[in-house]
Amino acid sequence: MRQGETLRRTGKMAELFDDFSPLQLMAAGRIRGEPFTLVGRLQYSYAGGKWTEWIAAMDGERIGILSEDNGAFVFSMPFALQREASRPEDLRVGSTTAFNGQSYTVASNEMVTLVSAQGELPRLPELGKPFPAVELRSDQGSVLSLDFDTRPPNAYLGAAVALEDLQLTGLRDESAKEETGRSFNCPNCGAPVSVNLADSKSVTCRSCNSIIDLTQGIGGELRYAAQNEPVRTLIPIGALGQLQGVQWQVVGFQHRMGVEPGDDEHFGWNEYLLYNKKRGFSFLVDAQDGWSLVKPTTGAPTMNEGRATATYLGKLYRQLYAYDAETTYVAGEFYWKVERGQKTFNRDFANGNALLSMERSRNELTWSSGNKLDSSTVASAFKLDGRSDLFKRSDALPISAVPKMGCGTIILVVVLIIILMIILSTCSGSGGSSRGGGGYGSYSSGGGHK
Repeated sequence: MRQGETLRRTGKMAELFDDFSPLQLMAAGRIRGEPFTLVGRLQYSYAGGKWTEWIAAMDGERIGILSEDNGAFVFSMPFALQREASRPEDLRVGSTTAFNGQSYTVASNEMVTLVSAQGELPRLPELGKPFPAVELRSDQGSVLSLDFDTRPPNAYLGAAVALEDLQLTGLRDESAKEETGRSFNCPNCGAPVSVNLADSKSVTCRSCNSIIDLTQGIGGELRYAAQNEPVRTLIPIGALGQLQGVQWQVVGFQHRMGVEPGDDEHFGWNEYLLYNKKRGFSFLVDAQDGWSLVKPTTGAPTMNEGRATATYLGKLYRQLYAYDAETTYVAGEFYWKVERGQKTFNRDFANGNALLSMERSRNELTWSSGNKLDSSTVASAFKLDGRSDLFKRSDALPISAVPKMGCGTIILVVVLIIILMIILSTCSGSGGSSRGGGGYGSYSSGGGHK
């Protein structure tokens, strides 16, 4: 551990878990024109899995931290708080607070533990001792991390970065997401199971559909949950597709159900987890009201509860729906610890074709943003044009033909609809309505994750 100009050996630590990262010690790059070198690595665990933070030595004695965030990367620097931070138990998920004149939303509040370390370190939390770690995010994309292993807490402020923009050299020859994958036997049925993504925290067995927990590593005792009602996916796991100029691979799938508070009618939708080595993860959402492509945001939009709006990166979104959501079926691999029966409270916002979604669980608040997609674009992207009819949703109804009809035709159609409604109300002994399921769509981040 470095103390001024001297280095003090702290001894041996627990063995590092292999995260298959493309990063390694002594890799070098540049951030905003300044050079840095990765000299240390800290590995943490929390209820949802594990993650790695890399110590970046910069000019002089300055240090930065490069950490992975929802399939992307965040580069942070030490941040001097102008006021004392609240106690971690007072920083509730979803609440807002301000530091140094900037408003932040509490995005996560977890008990974390340092499990291993390597290389040259500016400081060292006590190994194996849990401490609160709080993450706050702004509507401008900033990430403020507070580590309460000391008092006052260590604070770091950062923003999302792309690895290619860091001009990194000295990376590991074999990339983090190895094509060969890892294999083991399903703890439920014994069938071989392959894990292809380095960040996977959950995977399903293709033979018995069990969900297998990988948060403790595939060498540990594997826990699993059986699924007895498989859902057929429209786009197969492993399929490759070109969307918005990026080559994506479908690596995961989940079916979810929602219900509005105070209502008893449920609706369903599907989410395909997409992966690209340079872009990380995105979600292709299939809801009855249309398709969309969304990605977890680094920042946290600002909500106005009274006006039912949210603002992010200067754009105003209006709330469409608010509902409770539950995961009912999963397949493939996931970078968070996904479980059948996971529940969140969701809000969906829109500004034209631009979409914004919030998911809130007990310990985490996540946001996603993206855009609507035409159903034919999705079918063509995955070379499923022959099944394009199966991709059509309510947003693709033939309303484009309406302008071609004359006013008389439109009036006649309206009159016929009114007459039909009168006949149905006369014949029916009692009323009642039903959306038939799927009237709303979620544009979610997919679940809890660091």
